[in-house]
Amino acid sequence: MTIGLLALQGDVREHAAAFADLGESVRAVRSPADLPGLAGLVVPGGESTTLSLLLGSSGLFEPLAELLVGGLPVLGTCAGMILLAGEVLDGRSDQRRFGVVDVTVRRNGYGRQLASFESELDVPVLGGGPLPAVFIRAPVVEAVGAGVEVLATLPGDGARAVACRQGRVLVTAFHPELTPDRRLHRLFVEMTKEERR
Repeated sequence: MTIGLLALQGDVREHAAAFADLGESVRAVRSPADLPGLAGLVVPGGESTTLSLLLGSSGLFEPLAELLVGGLPVLGTCAGMILLAGEVLDGRSDQRRFGVVDVTVRRNGYGRQLASFESELDVPVLGGGPLPAVFIRAPVVEAVGAGVEVLATLPGDGARAVACRQGRVLVTAFHPELTPDRRLHRLFVEMTKEERR
């Protein structure tokens, strides 16, 4: 099994290290030629407008959109959540998104770089106690659709969702790859295995 890691910009090495810790193979995805045979895809954190532009210039946007609509399991973290969202607030008018998870997000909703923070999240589906989470220029989830399962909310933030799952799509407003806790990556690996059964 090979998990694709969109490697145009952002937290590529950190996600690769997380999957390596779990003994999983990853493939850097930089062009359409890197897509065949993937069990799942990670859209990492980074800068969402830059990633959007690079997806277009690399020729990846359309073939990726087709795979995602077709049910390829995908994990989107921070900027990845923005690119997978159904609606994006405060984004550029020309920013493209895949629209495969029914959430409305606001770019940089928690503030700029200086407002970055860490928190511990209760994620019952993962078990094992609180999950450490790093928020860097994180998107705020303003609304979730009826088919979206909220996996975690931010303490003291009015129960605002920060981790969601809808079918084969898993998204987080935070960066799970920046901590040594691999439970969220393990959950995604299990999602990719379910698709092959």
